[in-house]
Formats: sequence, structure tokens, C-alpha cells
Amino acid sequence: MKTRLFFSLLIFLGCIDAVAQYKMEYLNRGLIATPTVNGKVFLSWRLLGDEPYNTAFNLYKTTNGRKLKLNATPIVDVTSFLDEQYDSLQANVYTVTKLNKAKEDQGFSFLLKPQAAGHLTIPLQTPAGYSVNDASVADMDGDGSYEIVLHMAGKGADNSRAGFTDPPIFQCYTLDGKLLWQINLGKNIREGAHYTQFMVYDLDGDGRAEVAMKTADGTIDGIGKPIGDSTKNHRNQRGYILSGPEYLTVFDGMTGAAMSTVAYDPPRHPDTDNPTMDQLKQVWGDGYGNRVDRFLACVAYLDGMHPSLVMCRGYYTRTVLAAWDYKNGQLTKRWTFDSDNEGNKIFAGQGNHNLTVTDVDNDGKQEIIYGQMTIDDNGKGLYSTGIGHADALHVSDLDPERPGLEVFSTQEKFGDAGANFRDAKTGEIIWKKASIKAGDDGEGPGRALSIDIDPRFAGAESWVAGAGITGIFDAKGNRIAERTPACNMGIYWDGDALSEVLNGISISKWKHETSSSEMIFDGRAYGGQSINGSKSNPCLSADILGDWREEILVRSADNKRLMIFSTHIPTTIKLHTLMHDPQYRMSIAWQNVAYNQPPHTSYFLGHGMKQPPMPKITITPKSQQK
Repeated sequence: MKTRLFFSLLIFLGCIDAVAQYKMEYLNRGLIATPTVNGKVFLSWRLLGDEPYNTAFNLYKTTNGRKLKLNATPIVDVTSFLDEQYDSLQANVYTVTKLNKAKEDQGFSFLLKPQAAGHLTIPLQTPAGYSVNDASVADMDGDGSYEIVLHMAGKGADNSRAGFTDPPIFQCYTLDGKLLWQINLGKNIREGAHYTQFMVYDLDGDGRAEVAMKTADGTIDGIGKPIGDSTKNHRNQRGYILSGPEYLTVFDGMTGAAMSTVAYDPPRHPDTDNPTMDQLKQVWGDGYGNRVDRFLACVAYLDGMHPSLVMCRGYYTRTVLAAWDYKNGQLTKRWTFDSDNEGNKIFAGQGNHNLTVTDVDNDGKQEIIYGQMTIDDNGKGLYSTGIGHADALHVSDLDPERPGLEVFSTQEKFGDAGANFRDAKTGEIIWKKASIKAGDDGEGPGRALSIDIDPRFAGAESWVAGAGITGIFDAKGNRIAERTPACNMGIYWDGDALSEVLNGISISKWKHETSSSEMIFDGRAYGGQSINGSKSNPCLSADILGDWREEILVRSADNKRLMIFSTHIPTTIKLHTLMHDPQYRMSIAWQNVAYNQPPHTSYFLGHGMKQPPMPKITITPKSQQK
């Protein structure tokens, strides 16, 4: 009898694991009201990931104490509404309520102030000599609204160049402009795109987000306390930081206080905090500080339920990923993957300047796609294509006519896989396009994009910039156009399921009839400016408010304001908020890493798409928030 009960318990526990779901953040309705150019107001709100598609809503407007219901019948087909009776001289409070068997919930409101602009503006307290750089979002206080973490960048230097930099600074703001905290990483952390990767997410599942970063002696947390020995200066004569202790710290999202600090894994050298140039070269391939200080990071649901923090080092030669769990205020190691370990040599040199996270093998757990290789949820190498390092990476159901997910990437050096399209689960190369070699040296495409812009062809269209690979390719690898749009990022902005092209802070619609782009939004007209130099992207593009379309966070040219632009174009499409799609949400967590790439969903979102299934998630109840 005991044996039978034991095996019954095992079966029961196995069933629990089989139906395990990602535990994701509680979000409120995220209602936003945006005045349009023709004197109307466009309103949109979230359909949450645990709500059925037929969820119905009512919408109200209160002006001068007078409450008016805007919809004649419940709103079911969309999560948006156009108010055509807008008085811009009055304060208008809009409230959306959810219907449940003819009963309404308390609702969620948005105040539209008199003569409001067509975007949200957050005043910033930018340190002197600094400019606004990458951003990330998460809910720091558990109220269901996002706060914004901003990287404030001073003078920086690329890993390949010597020079002293300013300390990286991070600030956290509420959407109404309150500065919650400031963290100064100190002089022993170098400023640059490849150094400081900041992860912002609810790592312990308590409903309040944390911030995780590599730290060092002299880092000052959000309540003014130093980490390590603040008197130490580990910079060498060329400005590189190749000695001294390295840490990984998790900070409280509300206060910026350091909660848990551990030694960074992997260290520069396994035996010493002060390696020589020869020792560095032996481990990483060069000794002056280039390859050793190439960092990436992400968050992944490695067990299918709880998020883990993954911090990475190296991709040109040796590659190491270390997964951490944050529970009860402490970081604990989950696993480490090292390409130097026995059996892992084929994984060396395959990383990109970016990475992505999704469930490639449909086992309910997320994998890490690290350029041309993929690491399984258990920290073991799943496969390596051997194609090598590149700059761009896109993963989704790019070809909905074949099972599973696909990867579109590039090859940095000239070769036969300059543009390559592969099966995300197995690494099988489905098609590739060779770079055209010009002389004896050079690099492959520096940019690549894979989004659905042409309704004539099933799935995503893909193209690259440079290396002599011309034209747009359909999901089967056929060239369908000679001319291409800009090759930077994609965004969902207008009312159809096709993606638009986001280049810098401008949005364009691709017109396949004329092989030309039509600009439909330009953030520069509002005094905005892109970031990251030639990489040219907004601070963040993400579905942070309203319906499933995406917003862009843009700095002002004088770095005194952050502007949030949201679409005011009606749509007939109803989708769950993209932030409750686990792959998309992880994409927002890693978007700030090195060379920014656009987020993608785990399902095909494009022309002719099927209705996506309900996300396999459970949402932390608001009642459990601290």
C-alpha cells in the first residue's frame, strides 16, 4: 500500500510539473487617453493574460463632476475607444470597468488634464554631464503600474579603446515623474554598451521588482551605502579595469538599496583577482581588456514557473553563462555553463552582441538563444550552428507554416551564412544568403530585421544591411523585393497586424506596391532624440500602456525630459497585453543589453494570424503585493 501511494504521489507531482505555468506580474488596466490632431481622444487599455478574449468593458468620462457613459453597448471586440466629444479646456477623468455577468469592477482611471499634449512627459533630474540612455520598466511597488529605470550615461569608451570613463548612473522614476532612487556604480565600473547590463524584473515573485547589475568597489546604492571598499581605484593607466573584486548585486526596486551581493561569475581569471595580460589572453583571447569585459544578461523562466537571473561573460572566444535564483533576499547559484568545459568547445565564439529567451523545445521552460548557439533550461548546451559571432538576432514564429519557432540572424565575417534562417529548436539551417566578399577582409551585415511587413506572403519578411546581400526575403528565403526599408527595429503602431519599421525615433509603414516607406510618426518633431549613436534607437520600445500596440520612450534633446509616445490609431484587433506573453516580457528585460534588438512574441503576430492561445501564465494576485 505504501509503495502504491508513493508512486501515486510521484505521478501527481509529475502532473503538477507538467501543467506548471509562468508566474508573472500583476498589471492594472493601463488605461491611457491620447488627444488626437483632430480634436478627439483615443483611449486604450489592457486585456490581461488570464482574461478570455470575450471579456467586456464599459467606459466612462467624468467632466466637472458629471459622469457620462461613453459606450452604448459593452465593448467586447477591442480594448480601445475613440471619444469624439472631447473638451480640451476641461479636466477629463476616463474610467474603464470590466463586466462580469453584468456587474462592474471598481475600474481603473486616467486623468487627462486640460490642453494635454499628445504624449506623456516625465521631467528628469539628469546629472550634469550625463545624457539619457537605455531604459527598462517593471512594477516596483506592486500597484500594477510600471516604473522606469534609466541608465544615465556620461563619457564612455568601447572595450576596444583605451580611456577613462564616467561612472554609470541609474535612476528610477514613476510615470508621474517622481524620482525614487539613484545608484552610482562608481569609478571601478567602466561606461559603455558592453559593460553594464541592468536587469529589471520581479525576481523573487513577491510582486515588487528588483534591479540586478554587476557592481564593484565603490558602487553607491540607492540609500547611500557603498559596496566593497570605496577607497579603491582599480583603473589601470589606460583606463581599463582588469583587477580588483567583481560583484553581482540585487537592489530593491523601491529604494535602490543593495539586498544581496555575491562574487561575479565568472571572474576574469579562476585563480586571481589581479591577472596579468598573459593570463587574460590565455583565458579570453586578448590581454588588454577587450574580450574579457563583454557582458550580456537576461531573465529566464528556467523551471517553467519562476524567473532566474542569467549573467554572462564573453562571446568572441570563451563564453560563460551563470544562472542565479533570488529568494528570501539572497542570490543562489542555479548553474554555470562554460564553453571551456569538456564537451562544450563547439559553443565557443558563437555569441552575439545580444541574446534572446524563449521556449524553443515546447517543454514549458525557457532556453537562452545566445547568438548562433542555444543553452537549454538546465544549463547544458542544446546546439551550436558553428556560424559564429554576429550583431543581430530575431526569434519568433517567423514562418507560421512550419512547426515551432525560427531564428533569423547574421554572420559577422564574410561567408556563406551572412544572413541565415534556422529552426530554433534544432539549429537546422533552413536557408542562408552568402555575403559578397569585397577584398580580403571585412565584416558581414551589421543590421538585420525579421518582421511581417508584406501581406502578400505568409510569415515574416527578413532583410539585412550591408555585405552585398540585397533585397527582402520571405519566410522561405525567396527574394520578393530589391529595395528594403530601414534595417533597425520593428514596432506595432497602426491598426493592422503588420509591423511597422522603427528607425531611431521615427516610425514608417512599408508600402510593398511601390517598394517605399511612408513615415507615420516622427519623435524628432517633439524635440526628441535617439540614443546609442549609430545604433539609433529609442530608450525603450515596449507595450507598457494601453492595448497591445507598443509605446516608445524617447529622451528630449536637452536630456531634461523623457517622453512616452503611444498610438492614437484605431484598431479592430483584440489581443492580450504583450507583456503577459513570456517571450515578449523577457525581451523587454533584455532589450537594453549591448546592441538593442526589438522584442518579439512567442507566436506569429502578423497578417493572417490565428488568434493566439491564452498565455500559459498565472498572475500574482494584487492582494499578495507588499
